[in-house]
Amino acid sequence: MGKGRKARKKDRSFAQKRRAKENKWDEKAPRQSYEEIVRENAEFENYYKLQQICPDEEWENFMATIKETLPTAFRITGSKSEARALLGIVKGKFFKDCLLNPSQPDENSQKIDKEIEQKKPICLPWYPDGLAWQLQLTRKDIRRSEAYFRLHNFLISETDCGNISRQEAVSMIPPLLLDVKPHHKILDMCAAPGSKTAQLIELLHAEDGRFPTGFVIANDIDNNRCYMLVHQAKRFNSPCVVITNHDAAVMPNFTVTGTDGTLTMLKFDRVLCDVPCSGDGTLRKNPDIWLKWNTANGNNLHGIQSRILRRGVEMLSVGGRLVYSTCSLNPLENEAVIHRLLVDTRGAVQLVDVSSQLPGLKYRQGLVHWLPTSRDMRGYTSYNDVPEKWQTQVRPQMFPPSPEDAHKFNLERCIRILPHQQDTGGFFVAVIEKLRPLPWEAAAKALPAESEEQEQGGNEKDAANSTSEDKVPWGPQRKRRRTHGYKEDPFVFFTEDEPLWPSIRDFYDIDSLLSPTCLLTRCNEGKKKNIYFTSLAVRDIVINNHLTIKLINTGVKSFVRCDNKSMDCAFRLAQEGLHSILPYIGPKRKIFVTKADLIKLLINDDPKFPPEADTLDPSTQEQLKDISQGSCVLVYQGEDNPSSGGDITRLTLAMVGWRGAKSVRAYVPISDCVHYLRLCGADVSKYEKNKFIKNPSVAEEKSGEKIAVDNETEVKDEDRNEEEEVGMLGEPT
Repeated sequence: MGKGRKARKKDRSFAQKRRAKENKWDEKAPRQSYEEIVRENAEFENYYKLQQICPDEEWENFMATIKETLPTAFRITGSKSEARALLGIVKGKFFKDCLLNPSQPDENSQKIDKEIEQKKPICLPWYPDGLAWQLQLTRKDIRRSEAYFRLHNFLISETDCGNISRQEAVSMIPPLLLDVKPHHKILDMCAAPGSKTAQLIELLHAEDGRFPTGFVIANDIDNNRCYMLVHQAKRFNSPCVVITNHDAAVMPNFTVTGTDGTLTMLKFDRVLCDVPCSGDGTLRKNPDIWLKWNTANGNNLHGIQSRILRRGVEMLSVGGRLVYSTCSLNPLENEAVIHRLLVDTRGAVQLVDVSSQLPGLKYRQGLVHWLPTSRDMRGYTSYNDVPEKWQTQVRPQMFPPSPEDAHKFNLERCIRILPHQQDTGGFFVAVIEKLRPLPWEAAAKALPAESEEQEQGGNEKDAANSTSEDKVPWGPQRKRRRTHGYKEDPFVFFTEDEPLWPSIRDFYDIDSLLSPTCLLTRCNEGKKKNIYFTSLAVRDIVINNHLTIKLINTGVKSFVRCDNKSMDCAFRLAQEGLHSILPYIGPKRKIFVTKADLIKLLINDDPKFPPEADTLDPSTQEQLKDISQGSCVLVYQGEDNPSSGGDITRLTLAMVGWRGAKSVRAYVPISDCVHYLRLCGADVSKYEKNKFIKNPSVAEEKSGEKIAVDNETEVKDEDRNEEEEVGMLGEPT
């Protein structure tokens, strides 16, 4: 009998074993601080000088910038009306009032004030609608500056509820170049940890008031990192997302129901290949790479990068767009991989010129010539020159095109971003369009028809198999990789005659357009605790692929069991899925509140003493007369903004509430509560921690002590100063 999960030893890769053997990696050893790492590597400098990734006159600036700490970048997400409102708060309350006019509690902070004024926040010019910003924000700044401390806490708070995403600036580029529309079928092949996946979800839902018919499938090979994807996706509460766990290089095909009702192979409109790479473009935020960088890193990754890109193009529909990206500067991981694909596909795909798609972005064109280099830092112009001992590391496919053939591949259409150009990390992006089926795809599609003609006298079984292949043109299938990880709970969809549905439908006055077959639970037996909502397209994917694809997560929580005797329905609404099902909920359970009422309900967060109904606005009280006890929806509709020019709808906020016998309360998480209060212009200071505010009583006590012991010794003065510092920080909470 095999050993159980707990008895198995933890798998360790070859590299981990080698580092442990050389005593270079010890979990118990103290970690070296980033400040202590010497940001130099002679091989790095010599290699990239050899590859000529940067003009000679810019080299010193390039090297100086890549040794500096990376600035902080973030983008504002959500609906257009909420994003604009939040942008106004960021620019007004934090940038203008705090950063550009900082106020410090200490008279000795004039030098700090001057430094902060010099660090102006930068709006990324190439990001749409001015919603992405970059600023120099280090841990040291947060510790010594109240302005930065408040901004840091604000970013954390809004990130928790999905309204702000902290993400490296160059990492935002690939999803933008995909040109996502609400109807697109999107595949993110190497998605974890999920920042680009989150951006794809935002772009899919970019059109307010329109439910997308497309979806995002986010995949990663690492089972543990898949749960990071789940966390990222849940911040955006989309019913159009599926998380899968497979090796992207041998990603299995998906089947979906075609327009004629038969099963067909799914082809994607958009594919993102953000492949594993050596990561030397992230040296500014991961300085430990300086210690372990060598030329073999990129050479060893070239093969897997090529296989993932090839598989991505196979899963792309004709006319679709694929974006290949790395956070590496190495041409062996970038242009060499693209060139290899273009050679293999023989004109079936082409590089797209996207130079005009992101105005304001500074970059260099892709390289058309590079030198594959062995571990001993020797470059080669031909594979015939490679010594035998390096021929497993330097492969023939890594070499650039000949000068006379270079124009055929248009490699200059690739985008190469260097750190010194706009104070970012290093990055590489290439946009590929599929013009026609790949050579091996066309051959595989023709095989079933040929075999049918040759074997007309075959038995019935062979005929049935060939017919099946005609309907589902799979082509040659690779051997599936055995997957590991946790056993997932089943995805059990409701049927049309689900016994729970009538009570939910009638209580919430749900429109017949919402089919119960789009609702699912994660249990086959026992009480159904949570009910999740998915789009029709996602439902079709789960039903047709749950036996062949390792599905990790899908659906957004919309209803939660609530066995409350005062409520006629056994399920309450969940805030996570409210925005997805809100268009289907009728007026029977909706309460339209004023801004004053909304602020009162959000501030009063004590469930034992909720606001009394008779303290609310008369219009709200009138609506409550017709609403029975239980879960409900609180809706606030702001006033139209004349300055928007009609392109931005007025701010509308919807949240789950609870109608009690004599009271009403908001039923939202604390992070959402703070967010809504900010949008309403209410005071949220009680939710903010500020270590710079003195405790008044302690401060007065220390001041009295100082007068009384003015003639004491210097030693006692030093002790007292230490106590005063503790008083400044306030009592622990």
